[in-house]
Amino acid sequence: MSGHSKWSSIKHKKGREDAKRGKIFSKMARYITVAAKEGGGDPNMNSALANAIEKAKEYNMPADNIERAVKKGTGELAGVSYEHITYEGYGPGGVAILVDIMTDNRNRTAADMRHIFTKHGGNLGTSGSVAWIFVKKGIVLVSKSENIDEEGLLNIVLDAGAEDLKAEDDHFEVVCEPGDLSNIKAALESEKIAYQSADISMLPKEVIKPDASDARKLLKLMDLLEEHDDVQQVYANFDISDELIEELA
Repeated sequence: MSGHSKWSSIKHKKGREDAKRGKIFSKMARYITVAAKEGGGDPNMNSALANAIEKAKEYNMPADNIERAVKKGTGELAGVSYEHITYEGYGPGGVAILVDIMTDNRNRTAADMRHIFTKHGGNLGTSGSVAWIFVKKGIVLVSKSENIDEEGLLNIVLDAGAEDLKAEDDHFEVVCEPGDLSNIKAALESEKIAYQSADISMLPKEVIKPDASDARKLLKLMDLLEEHDDVQQVYANFDISDELIEELA
């Protein structure tokens, strides 16, 4: 899934740039607020909240912003009520797409999603129409360097519970069960191995390789979905060559 992995890496770098101008903070605040609302405000007792806070810290979100988002979720501070929705559909070339949403206005968001999909060569599906194509996994991206030995890295992550290690052009992709993600990160940190990102993701069981024309439209659709304020994550089952993704993205 080199295309999928490469896209994840590109998104991470883009997120870093967005964080510099505070663009991503509002999305992270929603993520934290909903996690606190659903599971309580103690990250030691709420793994979803712990993951949300850690991700916010990766983007250097100020501690005060994080605290306010938690308190809005627990009701200690007044705030907007968000609901979590997943939209499913198909993009150009028949690529399956899952869109993870947190919104305070379901009708507005539904209209926006329908417009974006339809205008850019896709269509929304019904609940369950593409979800079966994906499986929830933990994904850790580790940059390649002369100091990292692939075999040594494999042994470290396997001992920590990893299922697989994939070598891409400029990074390694570690795949694990969601519950083992924290163990993988701890193992890497103990060995002083830095990682680009560590996320819970939806990996496709099968992939589609769109042609150049569909790939161009597909990446435009992905960008527009991710730019939407209500969108938290976008997952798709495409496999596009690294060279083509770099050229188009």
